[in-house]
Amino acid sequence: MMKKVRRILALIGAILLVGMYLATMLLAIFGNADSKGWLMASIVMTVLIPVLLYAMQLIARVFSGKNQKEAFRKAQAEQKASEKTSAGKKRDHGSSDKH
Repeated sequence: MMKKVRRILALIGAILLVGMYLATMLLAIFGNADSKGWLMASIVMTVLIPVLLYAMQLIARVFSGKNQKEAFRKAQAEQKASEKTSAGKKRDHGSSDKH
C-alpha cells in the first residue's frame, strides 16, 4: 500500500515539475514579461516539491505506526538473540569448569 502511495506522489511531483518547466520555457520563448517570475517559481518548486512530498511520506509513516511496530519487532529479535548468546556462553563456561 505504501509503495503505491509513494509512486503516485512521485508521479504527481514529476508532473508538477515538468509543467512548471514547460510553462517557463514557453513564456520565455514567446517573450512574456512574467517569464522571469516563472523561472524563479520553477527554481523554488524544484526544491520545494520533493521536500513537501518527503514530508507527506514521513507524516503518513508516523501516523500509520509502522515504524513503531518494526522497531518493537527488531528489539524483540535482538533481545532473543542476546538471550541465546548469553545462554550458550553460560553452558560453554559451565562445561569447562567440569574438566
